Amino acid sequence: VTSTLLSYHSWIFESHGKMSFSTKIWLSLVKLLSGRRPLLYSFQASLPRLPVPSIDDTIRRYLESVRPLLDDEQYKQMETVANDFKKDPAPKFQKHLKLKSWWATNYVSDWWEEYIYLRGRDPIMVNSNFYTMAARTGNVVHAMLQYRRKLERGELTPLRALGIVPMCSFQYERMFNTTRIPGIETDFVQHLKDRKHLVVYHRGRFFKVWLYYGGRHLWPSELELQFQRILDDKSEPQPGELKLPSLTAGNRVPWARARLKYFTEGINQASLEAIETAAFFLTLDDEAHGYDPENIRSLDLYAKSLLHGKCYDRWFDKSFTLIVYKNGKIGVNTEHSWADSPIIGHMWEYVLATDCFQLGYTAEGHCKGDINKSLLIIGYKPHIFTYNPSAIMCLYIDKGEFCLTYESSMTRMFREGRTETVRSCTCESTAFVRAMEDESTTNEQRLALFKKAADKHQNMYRLAMTGAGIDRHLFCLYIVSKVMGIDSPFLKQVLSEPWRLSTSQTPQQQLNLIDIQKFPKYVGAGGGFGPVADDGYGVSYIIVGENLITFHISSKFSSPETDSFRFGQNIRQAMLDIRALFNLKEKKM
Repeated sequence: VTSTLLSYHSWIFESHGKMSFSTKIWLSLVKLLSGRRPLLYSFQASLPRLPVPSIDDTIRRYLESVRPLLDDEQYKQMETVANDFKKDPAPKFQKHLKLKSWWATNYVSDWWEEYIYLRGRDPIMVNSNFYTMAARTGNVVHAMLQYRRKLERGELTPLRALGIVPMCSFQYERMFNTTRIPGIETDFVQHLKDRKHLVVYHRGRFFKVWLYYGGRHLWPSELELQFQRILDDKSEPQPGELKLPSLTAGNRVPWARARLKYFTEGINQASLEAIETAAFFLTLDDEAHGYDPENIRSLDLYAKSLLHGKCYDRWFDKSFTLIVYKNGKIGVNTEHSWADSPIIGHMWEYVLATDCFQLGYTAEGHCKGDINKSLLIIGYKPHIFTYNPSAIMCLYIDKGEFCLTYESSMTRMFREGRTETVRSCTCESTAFVRAMEDESTTNEQRLALFKKAADKHQNMYRLAMTGAGIDRHLFCLYIVSKVMGIDSPFLKQVLSEPWRLSTSQTPQQQLNLIDIQKFPKYVGAGGGFGPVADDGYGVSYIIVGENLITFHISSKFSSPETDSFRFGQNIRQAMLDIRALFNLKEKKM
């Protein structure tokens, strides 16, 4: 498959269920040239480079995106600033971006990782990291090792749109054996080859657990024995050991300085090296969490624990921390710089399916298999709810006003592509919301506005996925302006605008692993993240089959304007209102 062939994107703009003759020919060619059983990285060299949009298109789409948020005078002022930028210095910045796009694998991704993640000096605990949930435990570490082996051998099936069009697999490479290392001005991501141990944290003590014996992975039963020995260990933490992980939860500069001052020799250096070179970090939590139908806030507490715990019982710099609660529930907290949520979600789906349907348990509830007893151990206010809608989803702002809204889209049809922003608050969507609140508007008018808003949203998503988004282009133009030392009032204003509603979807990627209809209890609840703005919301959602959507909603205690539970109820009511709208249409038909 060639990059020229994979640069064809007309298929994504075609109406659902309708496929042009040229797209059918193109799909046949891609399928023919892809081979019968491609490996995870088979398509990497063939993926096209992310194109640089034109200045005219980006500014036109930007102005369109802010129109519903500004009054006439504010919009006119923004239009003037934008048009001045378009004349000069935009062409100079664009020229540099074009040059970079020719020699760099991806003109956005390296700057995005560096400036959005690694150069941020604020804590990564809530501001960057995100978490993932499931409802089973036991064989998880062994399943993760199986996944890592498949990953290293490239044996995982590559993700492909329509089952044919390949997505970039670059982000998978740093899932394991990876740590974010703090620095004074910027952090860096340390990725190592096959690591043979993990580090376990339990009641303030650190334990080094070997994952191999005689050249093979430990069996689930052998891992269970290791972890049980740790749980049975009654020793007290060493001085300074209990809250050591809190260094990774705070501001980056103090952590970087402490690392240079206290962790460059002796036992401190050796201990830190064991953590930072581990395959991943495991916390055996002394709390119990999970869904309790008798407690409406049980999922809120579960999410809060996964997002930050006690702030000193997760190693937030590791690529991910696996958390196992004392009642057997599990979850993952993920450092964000190395990858986006669908990547860790892919691994989590594999782990759940392997745990439940392949490894299994004995009648007594233990892991299956023999045990080699000679093995040694070296030693925000989130709100979550689930709801069963009619496959229609609506986000509703509970402040009585509209705001700049961020929705994440992927750009993985391009080499080393990560994400792009879809600006969900449009003239079309605001017109629909106003119509829903206006009692004089008929249901037929509301439905027409809903369809118009949905069509607009879909088109913006398609543009973002095919390299014609707004925000990554503006971000890179801003970086060029800083490098060139040329001040731009337009770019400065654009990048200072707060995202008071930040949303993201966790996709179900491996639908073949679990039959959702037969085994609904084995489906993960997705994951969540902290709000971007101090007075805003972070909303993550996962669509599970045709009958379930789970939302993860976060906001800050420090803001008197936000309330995650209230916002969740507003989303629920908005979805009920939309369902009622369609039910009325069906009755009339």
